Amino acid sequence: MPTLYVVATPIGNLNDMTPRAIETLRSVALIAAEDTRVTMKLLNRFEISTPLTSCHQHNEESKGAWLAEKMLAEGIDVAVTTDAGTPCISDPGYGLVKACVERGIGVIPVPGCCASVSAMSVSGFDTREFAFYGFLPREKKELREKLLDMAKGVKVAAVHESPYRVTELTEVIADLLPDCRISCSCDLTKLHEKTIRGTAAEVLQMLRDNPKTEKGEYCLVLDFHDVVLPEEKAPAAEVSLEAQLVEAMLKDGLDLRDAQSELMLQGAKKNAVKQAALRLKKLFD
Repeated sequence: MPTLYVVATPIGNLNDMTPRAIETLRSVALIAAEDTRVTMKLLNRFEISTPLTSCHQHNEESKGAWLAEKMLAEGIDVAVTTDAGTPCISDPGYGLVKACVERGIGVIPVPGCCASVSAMSVSGFDTREFAFYGFLPREKKELREKLLDMAKGVKVAAVHESPYRVTELTEVIADLLPDCRISCSCDLTKLHEKTIRGTAAEVLQMLRDNPKTEKGEYCLVLDFHDVVLPEEKAPAAEVSLEAQLVEAMLKDGLDLRDAQSELMLQGAKKNAVKQAALRLKKLFD
């Protein structure tokens, strides 16, 4: 029976490649890579000559099924890799793993680097319980709703963000959840890796003061332990059409017919307004 190996690769420092990962990539018949050009550089560094095929977010559903069938037909082992870190963790790989699991093909992890776990390990926060959210919504309204849901549900969360949006994300956190503490890591394991920590406002100021903020890759750890959530506004009670008619008559000095016209101009349905007016007439009578 063939086997799929889920192989983690370095997130910046090639010396983090494990001996087992090197041996696995040498022993399999084929490597399914997120970007064959990136993985080729890794293979060249360790003198690995295993053939490559692409398996990325845009083709992994169909390519995963094709690869799984190929593994069964030819009885071959395959490794799946991404450009950096562990496949399937905010990276491609799910489609191939799913296809193999559905066909009874063994799936074995070859563990190694993971940016979010590395960021949490140096955050200084209590990360005994945490959740990973990957990249958050870009649209501000959806982002605010997502952050509130996160703060309600978990105490610590790890997220990824691009260098071009990390300041904007931190601005939203500082405005919405000012008590949130942030550990913001950039270019983990690389030559100029850096982690800044503090309240959302403090981290935001450090990002603004850094002329090189828009360089590198970011992983943020959000600590919600001391966050006081904003009070949710109670939904406004629905005002009946009868009450709206009476208000228009008393406030604006309108008769019942004109009050009906006013409500319909505001968007109320004609038949509903007429029925409400009839009920008022009966009440007045």
